[in-house]
Amino acid sequence: MAIPTNNRITVDSVMEEETLRAAMDMAKPQVSVIGAGGAGSNIISWIKKKGVAGGKLIAVNTDAAHLGISKADRRILIGPKLTQGRGCGGYPEKGMQATRESISEITREVQGSNIIFLCAGLGGGTGTGAIQILSEELKRATGALVVAVVTLPFAVERYRYSMAKEALLNLQRTADTVVAIDNNRLTRVAGNLPLQQALGVANELVGEFIKGTIETITTASLINIDFADLTAIMEGRGLAAIGVGMSDGMDRIEQATRMALDSQLLDIKDMSMAHGALIHVVGGDDITLEEVTRAGELVTRSLAKEVRIVWGARVDSDIKGKARVMVVLTGVESKFGEEPKPAHEPVPEQKKRFGLF
Repeated sequence: MAIPTNNRITVDSVMEEETLRAAMDMAKPQVSVIGAGGAGSNIISWIKKKGVAGGKLIAVNTDAAHLGISKADRRILIGPKLTQGRGCGGYPEKGMQATRESISEITREVQGSNIIFLCAGLGGGTGTGAIQILSEELKRATGALVVAVVTLPFAVERYRYSMAKEALLNLQRTADTVVAIDNNRLTRVAGNLPLQQALGVANELVGEFIKGTIETITTASLINIDFADLTAIMEGRGLAAIGVGMSDGMDRIEQATRMALDSQLLDIKDMSMAHGALIHVVGGDDITLEEVTRAGELVTRSLAKEVRIVWGARVDSDIKGKARVMVVLTGVESKFGEEPKPAHEPVPEQKKRFGLF
């Protein structure tokens, strides 16, 4: 007996839908985020609290007490034989040894990942040591795109500053891209906030960058970032700088984009020498495609013609009437480690415009 034509159409439609859904699931990149040490674990907790779709969050630490209060999908005490869960005492070498002791466990957690974000504060013990080993070993074991996102200490912290400089150089040899936020330039976004709050802003910027990138790659957004395009601007690109701006009103996109370009949180030598740029725009329900496109045009105008630009956008109903623009420049050269210049005074009311606190 022949199947009625209308039933045949229904069966074919269902099969087509299932096939398409399976293909979409297969094409969606798998993302893991590892926070190393105290600062890295705090960033993981921030992302977990905010909620992120499409990424696995892992906290690793030698300090059992701090790890116990961390919020993550998976918490791993590294180097239990070496440190007994008491931390590294500020020695990066112990952080390295502890990570080597537990690297097989960490590797199992990230198997199948296409992108691995590593985050840490450089200049201490666990995070500084662990992120260097994680970058090298996980890149070799998984073949994933490895993006390290780190904060750098103040220049007056001479011992920590020296250790951070060495770690940053090592990371550039192993990670595909190292996005660095220099605490010496926090006045550009944190203004005259108390020290503890200012440091929290740096962690929040790291978390916002990771969360925003993951969601724009893995979930339906106003404009998605293609995994292949992200790889093109971040694979083997070395050092990267990040800037963020937020504004409202008629010229919100122009103001936010200019602020993001002018407030790069790493002292780079020449912006026009960047190899790539990632633009991420977030706006309320009223954000338009024309505005998002405008942000891309403004960044393109500020960089060399051959720079490859990738951009994505998503809607956040909590910031209705405003626009937040984040610009990441990859393949830059930094002045970090050179004699620092005096910090500029923050622009009045500028800290409020970033919408980070």
